[in-house]
Amino acid sequence: MSDTTRHDARSADVPRRLRVVVADDQAAVREPLAAVLALSEDIDVVAAAADGDEVLAAAAAGPVDVVLMDLRMPRTDGIEATRRLTEEHPGVAVVVLTTFADDDSILAALSAGARGYLTKNAGRQDIVRAIRAAAAGQSVLDREVQDRLLATVRTRTTAPRQSLPEDITPREREVLALIGQGLPNRAIAEKLFISEATVKTHINNLFAKAGIRDRADAVRRALAAGL
Repeated sequence: MSDTTRHDARSADVPRRLRVVVADDQAAVREPLAAVLALSEDIDVVAAAADGDEVLAAAAAGPVDVVLMDLRMPRTDGIEATRRLTEEHPGVAVVVLTTFADDDSILAALSAGARGYLTKNAGRQDIVRAIRAAAAGQSVLDREVQDRLLATVRTRTTAPRQSLPEDITPREREVLALIGQGLPNRAIAEKLFISEATVKTHINNLFAKAGIRDRADAVRRALAAGL
């Protein structure tokens, strides 16, 4: 066997290392977490970010496979950073790691495009597994989050449907239904064969007519309306 052939065989046996960004506004959390993850043989921590703007800058500088994302951060928070990553860098997977496991936070993160959602009670191996799963296109939710989502779904399916205002157009209904499915603006535009700017216009009109506060509230309204 030639030296080149042996080198190629060895290279094929080496698993690809996942390029990870750790995002948390607290250095006391961010830095130890990055150091612990770097001990995994298939993870390279390529950046540590203190807010969503730094996450987006790291993704733009790339390449990045997974962002481990806190939700409550200054400037651009984790929800908005996840939404923008999903739209601008669809190849980057987001795993939320947060102390918050309330319905609003969970629904907002998942509707923004997060593939995983863990609370900070998760151990190192749980976090590593979630990162690997997200990089492979799979979703990982910790037990508490799963239980809350199931409870929310049961409540929505047994509760009486809530009607939407009469002046909402059929197209705005379509947009709301797709938001309820967790699609970002770009995916909604592609599905409806319209521009992203037109999607934003429909969302603004929809939110104003229905008194919807934000995207998480839109997901709840879509579920409540049976869309």
